[in-house]
Amino acid sequence: MLPSALRQRLSPLLVRLGPIASGSDPKSRAQRTALIAFAVRIFSAAIALVSQIVLARLMGEFEYGVFVFVWVLAILFGNLSCLGLHAAVIRFVPEYQTAGAVAEIRGLTTVARIFALLSATALATIGGIGLWFFADIIEHYHLVALYLGLFALPMIALGDVMDGTARAHSWPLAAMSPTFIIRPLLILAFMVLATAAGLPNSAKTAMVAALAATYVTTLGQFLAMTSRLRRRYVHGPMKIKLGPWLRLSVPIFLVEGFGFLLTNSDVVIVGLYLPPDDVAIYFAAAKTMALVHFVMFAVKAAAGPRFSEAMASGESRRLAEIATESAHWSFWPSLAMGGTVLIAGRFLLSLFGPAFTAGAPLMAILFAGILAKAFVGPVETLLTMAGRQKLCAILYATALAVNIALNVVLIPALGLTGAAFAAAGAMVFEAAILHLAARRTFAIPLLAFAGAGSGNDKNEAVRP
Repeated sequence: MLPSALRQRLSPLLVRLGPIASGSDPKSRAQRTALIAFAVRIFSAAIALVSQIVLARLMGEFEYGVFVFVWVLAILFGNLSCLGLHAAVIRFVPEYQTAGAVAEIRGLTTVARIFALLSATALATIGGIGLWFFADIIEHYHLVALYLGLFALPMIALGDVMDGTARAHSWPLAAMSPTFIIRPLLILAFMVLATAAGLPNSAKTAMVAALAATYVTTLGQFLAMTSRLRRRYVHGPMKIKLGPWLRLSVPIFLVEGFGFLLTNSDVVIVGLYLPPDDVAIYFAAAKTMALVHFVMFAVKAAAGPRFSEAMASGESRRLAEIATESAHWSFWPSLAMGGTVLIAGRFLLSLFGPAFTAGAPLMAILFAGILAKAFVGPVETLLTMAGRQKLCAILYATALAVNIALNVVLIPALGLTGAAFAAAGAMVFEAAILHLAARRTFAIPLLAFAGAGSGNDKNEAVRP
């Protein structure tokens, strides 16, 4: 149906995409998962950008700054309250599937949901008590929004568990669409409806909209995932191995927690040091540049189950191939995407409002750090799936300490520019120590310019 010239140009690409679209081998499934995840993140990035622009336009810099500061805290602590069980599901389910351990899968997916809800509720209760005791020293414009954010923690935690469960089964749409597509759209829709009904364009109204969107999205995802799991694993006995799961999940919690803090600490520290107007400008610049991160996210979504399968089979050469492929898939698309975003940066920031263009120079600084992380690929996923959670936790704790130290020193001296330099410097440091750890542990040249090496042939190097 295509013109002959166009058909000839597209034929090589279609020949390559054919096996990815229809293949059933692990590599094809992983590439298909990565492509779907990549497409979802592109679409979700556009949705997030539009929704944040509309919210910023509706609220103005000050109220928008209050909202993003509190919402980042809610997402952060909601994720941390899972204590790593949402990531442990990704580690164990492929292994249980290989062994045919259906009872363990039923037990793990059930326990992870209950545990996340209980731990997040406990954390929200403690947070509410803390806010009540320290209300006098908290800025009044933050207080009510923080209380509202606490109510979102259980649903954020449950949503993360549902995300991990879907990723463990290589269901990328079920994993990512609720968090990255449905929830942002609902937040925007609820906020527009609230302002149309006469409610003030304030951070409090935005937090109510975010709270409602989170509950609707997570409960819908929970019902859909529960139905899908019941069809796949018919009703039967459950085996609960809470001890082994927690022994793995707690180190993962440290790794994921330090990594998540590393990703979001700049916004939090800027919120502690600078007024909400500056928080809004920095957040707009950082999150616009963070459009590049979804490349790494897509690669991680595909690489995690593949790493786990390679660990279970003990194939060290296969592990090396997957790792170097992942580094290639991380860097080159990130370079292309980041360059495009950087060129359009000032225009994109102007959509938030005239004051937001002040964040354009920050984007170039942040891009250097993002490229450093993409250059080494999903090293933390490799270390975690290989059972090196303690090592990865130590590395992330070190990187987080460097990040906080840089922020504390540079933000008072250089303001928003200091925050950008601190974030980029921490990302470069993180990439360097993760690369060194992976090379020392697995003897894999985990760099975007490296070829597919053979890795360490010793079995103990690839077993948990």
